[in-house]
Amino acid sequence: MARKEYQKRLDELREDVLYMGEVVQERMRMGLTALESKDETLADEVITRDAEINELYLALERECTDLIALQQPVAGDLRFIAASFKIITDLERVGDLATNLGKYTKQAERDVYPDVDVQGIGAFALEMVEDAMEAYAAEDTDACYEIDERDDELDAMCERASGFVVRDLIETELTEDTTDAEIERLLADVSRLLLTIRDLERVGDHAVNVAARTLYMVENDDALIY
Repeated sequence: MARKEYQKRLDELREDVLYMGEVVQERMRMGLTALESKDETLADEVITRDAEINELYLALERECTDLIALQQPVAGDLRFIAASFKIITDLERVGDLATNLGKYTKQAERDVYPDVDVQGIGAFALEMVEDAMEAYAAEDTDACYEIDERDDELDAMCERASGFVVRDLIETELTEDTTDAEIERLLADVSRLLLTIRDLERVGDHAVNVAARTLYMVENDDALIY
């Protein structure tokens, strides 16, 4: 393959990875909206359209494999392809977490612990993904370090939220009139909320992974890879 044609395919790969990022970010927005509004129709759409993300992932995986096999790239090109492959893997997993939000929406019958700012946590995590993809597009290494630092703040937000829920559950007083069904419902609500918080924290982790691979791609620096 001529170098000019090969470079064109590398450029197209970058654009396709960015497109996948846009799709995944939109699914996260939809999942958070469904969760907030208890919109089961929107939740079903998030769940059903996860197949689109999976198809994008498989197509880009094949493209990365072909680019390596056809040209046997070295140095910068190889790092770019390898980083892009890892990034689409993280994006696919963020898509799965968005799907989880849709499933939690369908399971929820009521709000529990309205003082826990799930939407604020979700918006913070989503912004990290958005900024990580912008860093990939612009090859902005300073932004990569900044995203990594923000993950500590997200972790602290999630830890506070989870701690609040667990403490409140421990302090919840049950009476003789409390039925087994009511207890099971409470535990199911708490479990779902804790899983939601955990999943949003993982969204941030995947954003850091995108930033880490971008830093490696641009500067051959694995400082953020762990």
